[in-house]
Amino acid sequence: MNQLDALKQYTTVVADTGDFNQLAHYHPQDATTNPSLILKAVQKPEYAHLLQETVQRFRGKPIDEVMDRLIVRFGTEILKLVPGRVSTEVDARLSFDTEATYSRGERLIELYQAEGVPVDRVLIKVASTWEGIQAAKKLQKRGINTNLTLLFSFCQAVACAEAGVQLISPFVGRIYDWYKKSAGASWDEAANAGANDPGVKSVRQIYLYYKHFGIPTEVMGASFRNTGQIRALAGCDLLTISPELMAELKNTDVPLQRALDPAHAKATEMQRVQYDERQFRWALNEDAMASEKLGEGIRAFAADAIKLEKLMQA
Repeated sequence: MNQLDALKQYTTVVADTGDFNQLAHYHPQDATTNPSLILKAVQKPEYAHLLQETVQRFRGKPIDEVMDRLIVRFGTEILKLVPGRVSTEVDARLSFDTEATYSRGERLIELYQAEGVPVDRVLIKVASTWEGIQAAKKLQKRGINTNLTLLFSFCQAVACAEAGVQLISPFVGRIYDWYKKSAGASWDEAANAGANDPGVKSVRQIYLYYKHFGIPTEVMGASFRNTGQIRALAGCDLLTISPELMAELKNTDVPLQRALDPAHAKATEMQRVQYDERQFRWALNEDAMASEKLGEGIRAFAADAIKLEKLMQA
């Protein structure tokens, strides 16, 4: 059995791509997109027509609405190819505005419903700022499931659990990138691989905490740099993986062991913690990696959203 099939025994595999033509090769359960992935896709000849058709059809509408319609068009196409859910991102420029994030999430769901997509097949993706988490809490109460993204720290995961969000996406590779860059010449790749990878450790801590306390929020490891990180998180609820890394796993036949297990989490001793807004902001501020990576991620998604708008206007 190849490692991709072995992984699917313990973990729901999610495709991390806007290039939905690749989905058929790997049979993922769910798929996730973001403005950067859609920007990459619409620049390929086989997807250019989706951009053109959407712009033509909704000419004269506000640019933010046309953008949402394009994102929903991609999501709708993806849902024809995966049996599960698609994650669709709220504009990152709203990351510090609870009400605007909430309204945009509602609109995305309405656009999906107009295309005949049921609400339970969509996760509204929101940045894990304090404001984003509060918006997600309101969306969840409305019966709209959310995926909290750009998650780098334990305090973000705890606040998401308290808010009752459906799913979180801790970013393994970006945590790894930060520690590798800050260590510079002293970085030892072998010593920080597999279970010792700083991104893997972060997700493992969150997984153990959620499972120990019976928190229903799903944990989906994201942003992988290599297959070693994926293998070290086999057993996580979900893992969202790029087509390139899925191909690597598919072409490897070495046996794959389960690394994360709810029974082990139940037996691990730990304290329940809570964060109000002040404590959350302080804990995030104290974590240099998390606060830098959160800000950087929001800026990058916002920049790609602006590039996508310029393509539409052109």
